[in-house]
Amino acid sequence: MSRILQVKNVSDYSRYVGAADHHPQVCVIDFAKISPVRHSLNNYSVYGIFFHDEADIDLEYGCGKYDYKKGTVICVAPGQVGGKEDNGEWINLTGWALLFHPDLLHGTPLERKIKAYSFFDYRINEALHMTDEEHDVLVSLMRQIQTEIERKHDTVQNAILVNYIELVLNFCQRFYNRQFLTRKLENTDMLIKFEALLRSYFDENRQLSLGLPTVQYCADKLCMSANYFGDMIKKTTGNTASNHIRQYIIQRAKNELATGASIAQAAYGLGFEYPQHLSRMFKTQTGMTPSEYCQNLRKR
Repeated sequence: MSRILQVKNVSDYSRYVGAADHHPQVCVIDFAKISPVRHSLNNYSVYGIFFHDEADIDLEYGCGKYDYKKGTVICVAPGQVGGKEDNGEWINLTGWALLFHPDLLHGTPLERKIKAYSFFDYRINEALHMTDEEHDVLVSLMRQIQTEIERKHDTVQNAILVNYIELVLNFCQRFYNRQFLTRKLENTDMLIKFEALLRSYFDENRQLSLGLPTVQYCADKLCMSANYFGDMIKKTTGNTASNHIRQYIIQRAKNELATGASIAQAAYGLGFEYPQHLSRMFKTQTGMTPSEYCQNLRKR
């Protein structure tokens, strides 16, 4: 059976790698100062942001593996498993880790907002690849957080730490947005595959057994996490993946209605449970009901 390090508190990880504890809910690790370290496969109950300056490690994450290269940022959230099982090997690392416990955020605006940082639920092969400038920004923030947690604790320290953490997360979001934009060609290819997937879904009548296609279904078929897929579509097209699917469905509905199909026939043929569900989506997407659309067709 695999040996898994239970990271219930930040100290569980810091003590494993031999880093000092300065705060019960936050730790910053400068790997250059503690290397060499042993591998560990970790079950996280905390949030973590990891990046290495020089690394070539075959990491596990969920059910997959990932070749962890220089400048790669990996973000983990409570409930996730990641790392590499301890095989007795000691490795030299340079880079940083920031771990923080969810309790630190209790009662703060960030506690409500943190779910909006969807990169915590990206798959490992969708990790952030930083530029040198972005790397320097994160290192600077790590040093500032490290300096703060080494100070004597006072009544405002936790608020300062939460603000620093939010700043780190916002920079990660900015860097991800840049990554989506710099991979436009790759994203365009994915859009083509997305369209082809929707087309084959209905051409093969999967909607009759599976119902309407979902973002999760499409992401799975395209070997992406739903969050990364949704964010990529949004950044590339300005439209959400779910709305892209709805627009495709309504275009199929228009085609059916134009050939003389009734609203009910079109609805059931597209996988709607009830005709009024199609009517509602049709009205939202086009500003008119299917009946009004059919009337307009007859006027032409």
